[in-house]
Amino acid sequence: MRQHDDEFRKRGSAIVAIAPDGPRSLARFWEQEGIPFPAVADPEHRIAELLGQEVQLLKLGRMPAVLVVDPDGIVRAAWYGQSMRDIPSTEEVLAVLDSLGTSV
Repeated sequence: MRQHDDEFRKRGSAIVAIAPDGPRSLARFWEQEGIPFPAVADPEHRIAELLGQEVQLLKLGRMPAVLVVDPDGIVRAAWYGQSMRDIPSTEEVLAVLDSLGTSV
């Protein structure tokens, strides 16, 4: 999604990543990779659990999820995957934003 950050901004939307890493390692990775949107460290999975994201400690850790949340905190669309291949394309997410016709 990082390559399409401008497309989200044009729609009045923002990408925010929630990562299972600690704050220092997350900040280091974000800086190294030059990722243009913010990330929140969630090493104890509290935010993930609030959002219904599955955590499988014996597998790869946290399963991927993509959520569209409006300014009031209402989840308007959600995709929960079992692998990184099992998430929507950026185009699918942008289409949902377009169908909502509002900034989220």
